[in-house]
Amino acid sequence: METAEIRNRWLRFFSERDHAVVPSASLLLDDPNLLFVNAGMVPFKPYFLGQEQPPSKRVTSVQKCVRTLDIEEVGKTTRHGTFFQMNGNFSFGDYFKERAIELAWELVTKPQSEGGYGFPESKLLATVYQDDDEAYGLWKRIAGLPENRIVRLGKKENFWSMGVPGPGGPCSEILIDRGPEYGAEGDVEGAGDRYLEFWNLVFMEFDLSAVRSKDDFDIAGDLPAKSIDTGMGLERVAFLLQGVDNLYEIDEVRPVLDRAADLAGKQYGADHADDVRLRVVADHIRSALMIIGDGVTPGNEGRGYVLRRVLRRAVRSMRLLGVEDPTFPELFAVSKDMMKASYPELETDWARISAIAYAEEEAFRQTLRAGTQIFDMAAIAIKAAGGTQLSGTDAFKLHDTFGFPIDLTLEMASEAGIDVDQQEFRRLMAEQRDRAKADAKAKKTGHLDLSAYRDLAAASGATTFTGYTEVVSEGTVRGLLVDGELASSAHEGNDVELVLDRTPFYAEGGGQLGDHGRITLDNGAVVEVLDVQAPLPGFTVHRARVLSGEVAIGASADASVDLDRRLAISRAHTATHMVHKAFREALGETATQMGSENSPGRLRFDFPNAAAVPPSVLADVEARVNAVLLDDLDVTAEIMSPDQARATGAMALFGEKYGERVRVVSVGDWARELCGGTHTNRTGQLGVVKLLGEASIGAGIRRVEALVGTDAYRFLAREHHLVAQLTEALKVRPEELPERVDGILTRLKDAERELDKLRSGRLLESAPALAAAARDFSGTAVVVSQIPDGTTADDLRALALDIRGRLPVDRAGAVALATVPVDKPIVVVAVNDVARNRGIKAGALVRVAAQALGGGGGGKDDVAQGGGTDPNAVLAALAAVEAAVTAVGIG
Repeated sequence: METAEIRNRWLRFFSERDHAVVPSASLLLDDPNLLFVNAGMVPFKPYFLGQEQPPSKRVTSVQKCVRTLDIEEVGKTTRHGTFFQMNGNFSFGDYFKERAIELAWELVTKPQSEGGYGFPESKLLATVYQDDDEAYGLWKRIAGLPENRIVRLGKKENFWSMGVPGPGGPCSEILIDRGPEYGAEGDVEGAGDRYLEFWNLVFMEFDLSAVRSKDDFDIAGDLPAKSIDTGMGLERVAFLLQGVDNLYEIDEVRPVLDRAADLAGKQYGADHADDVRLRVVADHIRSALMIIGDGVTPGNEGRGYVLRRVLRRAVRSMRLLGVEDPTFPELFAVSKDMMKASYPELETDWARISAIAYAEEEAFRQTLRAGTQIFDMAAIAIKAAGGTQLSGTDAFKLHDTFGFPIDLTLEMASEAGIDVDQQEFRRLMAEQRDRAKADAKAKKTGHLDLSAYRDLAAASGATTFTGYTEVVSEGTVRGLLVDGELASSAHEGNDVELVLDRTPFYAEGGGQLGDHGRITLDNGAVVEVLDVQAPLPGFTVHRARVLSGEVAIGASADASVDLDRRLAISRAHTATHMVHKAFREALGETATQMGSENSPGRLRFDFPNAAAVPPSVLADVEARVNAVLLDDLDVTAEIMSPDQARATGAMALFGEKYGERVRVVSVGDWARELCGGTHTNRTGQLGVVKLLGEASIGAGIRRVEALVGTDAYRFLAREHHLVAQLTEALKVRPEELPERVDGILTRLKDAERELDKLRSGRLLESAPALAAAARDFSGTAVVVSQIPDGTTADDLRALALDIRGRLPVDRAGAVALATVPVDKPIVVVAVNDVARNRGIKAGALVRVAAQALGGGGGGKDDVAQGGGTDPNAVLAALAAVEAAVTAVGIG
């Protein structure tokens, strides 16, 4: 049975049993505890917690999920995949354990000819939480399972939570016995694959807090209503029903694996190590496809880092399979074709998705080339010094600084005939992980526990936003937090989080910064609003400071937005829509907004593009936007359903969460987007838009910044003044400035080259005297000298080679010169053939000198260069070279 059919049967089965079918949410949800949706129930958390009203008391979905905690296990087991799909059926205060078990057993065991999955009852088992006698009895009565096929398990296995504060409860799992070839009989909790869980029924009863581990947490209280959350792993059921051995071999994944094997000239199943790599490629390509599809771009933090890691592991695995050419154009296309039946948007957005993936592959291939060169230099230095091992520090530096994977380092070290200090590398990696965990924990605790906001929301209710039509409004103080704790009052000097029943203040969202302003209470107290956030949907929190008086719950308040700031931000937000539209006209539909910030009078706009945007295109976009400003088009907003919005051609942005009703902002008939932000009434109110330029912020992602309104005017006025000063100083017309400045720069460069020649010539004049001053160290003629500061590395190298050439050819000779070009010292060592035959190597000597300078270096046996950080250690470095030469001579 194909994966798409398993999915369709699920949705059809529950739809026929009064469940509303809910489409998969984006992988990206606004949850401070999660980078990605990692379970099917995550989009439904507000319903379990009673924060929002569900569309129906019964719903079903097939949810996209990503988990990367066990990424190192991908390919090694049948269980681990970074991207997976979770089939779920949910009850919010409707049916509970009995009906959930009835539905699960019916669908699992019903014959395939009748719309079920047709699993043989004789091979199925159930697990229950150790104290859940009710579930135990239901499995006996409903499914007719004998007691030896109902297993009680502890909290670690059968009490479900997301690993973070939120809903949870005891659970019951359905497992299948795959037979003795997969493990020992009765070993349900063992590490083998014999008893495979594929459906988990969670009996949601509790609101968990202080989650320290899977089996160590506090129960804050009961949920508003007993509910059901079940999850069936789509990929697991697919490989069970398709008769294959693991999730990498199902119909949606195996074609990618096969194409990777073809590119590598490998036979899947012939070699375990190669099989693991092929499975990693198949899994990671699909995961990256889905993550990019939901709007993530590679980066060095958060979701972007996860994506980059997945992509680079795929490149690395293909490299270990022997393929060094680009493979993503082949592999991503296959994965897209396999997944588009369930996710047609992958076909629609293919140009954008592929551009991002291919650019990241090329960037990492360049990293691999650079890392290879660095490794080769290190290997040469190790052998020259008589060593046999690359230090763990160097391996870690390759990994951490240059992104060079450790397994490639191990592979290349083996080829070079040296070892790697893996113990030291692992220690450094562990220290890095500990630092990262501590940092992540610190950042997480930087957020107030959402339970504080939930308590506040429960006490104060939702906030009515009035800011689309007014910037001053009356309201009542409904909630107050001081130092993260619920409070009934606050006083002068307190930093507070204040909730009104209605507010004109816009909460940060959709790229638009939150409003500033003041709230004045009826008792005369004044509060300065410094930021506005919406930690929960429909719930606005004013982060503020009490300037005077006392703030108390129930007080009447006049809320007033900083109008000048709001107007400047609104102009920037409207300009962002217009710049977005103009770029799509100029570059094509793939130039879709992937991030923005609208601040007072300034905007930034991110979009995918494989290369830098030519200046001529930037000029065209700027001209197009300003032409529309002159047309003075109406800017309007309408509320409609998502289907109606799509019918009008309105754009939705990646990663944004939209409800059943959406707000569509239109700039005349020219640009139309789903947007909750504030805008001008007409385009003419923007005044002028000035693009400042564009730059790369990651592989395949460009960022444009612009000024709007008076900020743009001030910039242009300043630029005009600078041009006027230059034209006056150079006595030319403005249009002649580029040619005149270019001529001046050309003459300046010519003069600098002449000066360099004179300086180099004068420096080389000192070579005869320095060579004549060579001293004998254990039979080697040695020249050491500190050359005047400001000498370039190239000149220092040329001088060293000149001196070496003046030493007697029949006698060992070594030259060590040091200087400080700017603020960091450098050293160059050159030795002749006789010295090398005696074992005196330039690379070894330069490392001795560089160590004294607080740095490092390397090079060939005849000439090498290094440097450091301590300019006061030059003489000590030269003395160390003399000592090293003496030691070789004595030896």
